[in-house]
Amino acid sequence: MSGGWRRLPEETVGERLKRFQARYEPVATRLLLLGIFVTGLIAQFVKPVGDALEGKAFLGSSLLSLVAYMLYDTVKDLAASLRAPTRAQVQSRDLGSFVTEAFRVRNVEISFLGYTGETLYNALYHRLEGFLDDPGPTRRVSIRFLVPDFRQPMSVPSRVGPDGAPEDDEEFRKRVELKCQEYDLTLSAIAHRLTLAGRVTAECEYRFYPGIPRDKVCIFNRELVLHGLYDLVARTMGLGAQPEYYDPKGYRTDLNVWSREDSDDAKAAVATWNKHFDDLWGLADKPPWHRSAAA
Repeated sequence: MSGGWRRLPEETVGERLKRFQARYEPVATRLLLLGIFVTGLIAQFVKPVGDALEGKAFLGSSLLSLVAYMLYDTVKDLAASLRAPTRAQVQSRDLGSFVTEAFRVRNVEISFLGYTGETLYNALYHRLEGFLDDPGPTRRVSIRFLVPDFRQPMSVPSRVGPDGAPEDDEEFRKRVELKCQEYDLTLSAIAHRLTLAGRVTAECEYRFYPGIPRDKVCIFNRELVLHGLYDLVARTMGLGAQPEYYDPKGYRTDLNVWSREDSDDAKAAVATWNKHFDDLWGLADKPPWHRSAAA
């Protein structure tokens, strides 16, 4: 948390171009393949066109284009699953590109373990908003956030006391919890609208785990894991006579990259983090705003 409510950042030109490409590239490719197939059939049965295009040779190409058209989604899913990161470490501000890659498949699963999930939320918000116009190849989205139980006394986040000693601050914890509630309800509302539209089944949920926010973990489609450690003594500067707070800065956290397509050690790390998250999710408590909605 950064000491106050922030406006959601606007998309950059590059991000809009990437979203435009992701939205319309599949449609353009399918139209091109279908156009080649139809032209090939015309060339086979309409002699002037066939003579111009060397009929049978072009028919073979058109049949191949039809096969490519039918297998387009499968090939895209396979290509996306085989994309391996080129770097061993990335910055949290790079999460948007990983979100974009994750949404190139039909079944998207994104899991987060950390503090508030703000950096991931910003990327997901724009991505899901774009789905209201065109979801592309994606047909199912599942998003899970695990954040600390801010209802319990904590050493981080906390107030900076004398000699740097952490002092639990219930009011500050409540402000952080309200921020998580805002993120959860916003993403859940978009997911609900997507599901009602019928083209995509989407769900988003926050849950609480006990303890302080030490690890920042993002898991994409159970194939790729980003892991880093928060700077636990990072401070939010108070204004005037206001106190300082121990308040980890997620956007400054460097993340190690683990992929199933890398070494055996990397595969083992991905499997371990998937199991750890699933286990922790099963034990985690649902936030009070979820229980109020259910009631």
